[in-house]
Amino acid sequence: MNEAQPQLDVQTALQVPFDLQRTNLLGLDRAALEAFFIAMGDKKFRANQVMKWIHQLGVTDFQQMNNLSKDLRNQLTEISCIQNIKVVKDQLSKDGTRKWLLQLADGNHIEAVFIPEDDRGTLCVSSQVGCALDCSFCSTGRQGFNRNLSTSEIISQLWLASHLLEEEKKPGRKITNVVMMGMGEPLLNFDNVVSAVSIMMDDFAYGLSKRRVTVSTAGVVPAIDRLGDTLDMRLAVSLHASCDELRDELVPVNKKYPLKELMAACRRFIEKQNTRSRITFEYVLLDGINDKPEHARELIKLLKGIPALMNLIPFNPFEGSGYKTSSRLAVSRFAEILHKAGMTTVIRKTRGEDIDAACGQLAGQIEDKSRRHRRFVEPRFGMK
Repeated sequence: MNEAQPQLDVQTALQVPFDLQRTNLLGLDRAALEAFFIAMGDKKFRANQVMKWIHQLGVTDFQQMNNLSKDLRNQLTEISCIQNIKVVKDQLSKDGTRKWLLQLADGNHIEAVFIPEDDRGTLCVSSQVGCALDCSFCSTGRQGFNRNLSTSEIISQLWLASHLLEEEKKPGRKITNVVMMGMGEPLLNFDNVVSAVSIMMDDFAYGLSKRRVTVSTAGVVPAIDRLGDTLDMRLAVSLHASCDELRDELVPVNKKYPLKELMAACRRFIEKQNTRSRITFEYVLLDGINDKPEHARELIKLLKGIPALMNLIPFNPFEGSGYKTSSRLAVSRFAEILHKAGMTTVIRKTRGEDIDAACGQLAGQIEDKSRRHRRFVEPRFGMK
């Protein structure tokens, strides 16, 4: 590319009206973008050039892509676009966490959160408008389910966050990790999530290591198997209980895919990975519900033989939840039991609670709640 690069203007990019007709190149991974250019009668290497312009340089105007011919730039302008979702609200927590309320073309809203740490910066990305799984301790689940996000709507969260953080020009404000742990169940939006993750890990886009992108699931077993066959990456499982009876209440998808099936799927996933890996298990501690020593001992038996990182998460309250946060003593006692059994255990520090950006607090604003009572949506990729 020429040395003189166009200057990124994020605010101008955000003001472009939604275009529902032209192909949005923001949501095409390398394979799809190569196919797009071949269909145009051009060379597939154009995909590499355009991906770099869009994702690394943040350029959304084809006319500024100065290593493309004028004819190609004009043709792209006519048949395609590079279109992001819109920032409605931008909140900064006292601990440095930053949360964005984002508006979609249909008027619905989602949320994304940036969490800075000493050694990394993690972006928590949403995959659906609302969630169908109805986990009882999660604010998103209380919102009901509207629809899946498109690939462009998923990757737009990373595009926006990357460039808005860059505008801060502050050290330690760079995205090094992405977790699909925002609104929604990622594995019920399988194809779009996989396509977005492919863009995240592409060297011509964001170049994130496969160990720095994590997809979280509440336990959709057929999709875990399919993910293991599709990508080599990190998996997180929202566990939250050590027996089926309790998990049926906290995580209703467990009634369809109970713990025995889920643990078997986790073992199969590990076997399919090309490098040494482990699964992160998320466990929200609820006072008097799942935080007792016997629950910790049951977890040890449940996860035996699975390379695991246990993330213990003190419950983050929200209005009407009906749950209380476990005491510090209960949390530390729970962690100590796991640690003594040889399990790598981390007590996650609550971040962004003052702006409702902590784990389980993301809500957004869903305009159409006509499907809010659906508790589970069957995977749509032909598996039983």
